[in-house]
Amino acid sequence: MKARRAEAGLSQVDLAARLGLKYYTFISQVENGFSRVPTETMEAWAIQLGLEPAAFAKHLLVYYEPELHRLLFGASK
Repeated sequence: MKARRAEAGLSQVDLAARLGLKYYTFISQVENGFSRVPTETMEAWAIQLGLEPAAFAKHLLVYYEPELHRLLFGASK
């Protein structure tokens, strides 16, 4: 996630502002695996990172809910 944010030319502060977050440190928490992208904001995160929202959500499921991802999409990532 950090690499994609950097590729989009955004700092943590920039991304937080674009997402309407009060604290930019939440971006760091997500990037370091201490928090998750909230489901209700996944589309906004994807758009800000220049990604297709459905693909972004599917990719996050690999990490957040691997068993659900397997059930929905099979064993491949």
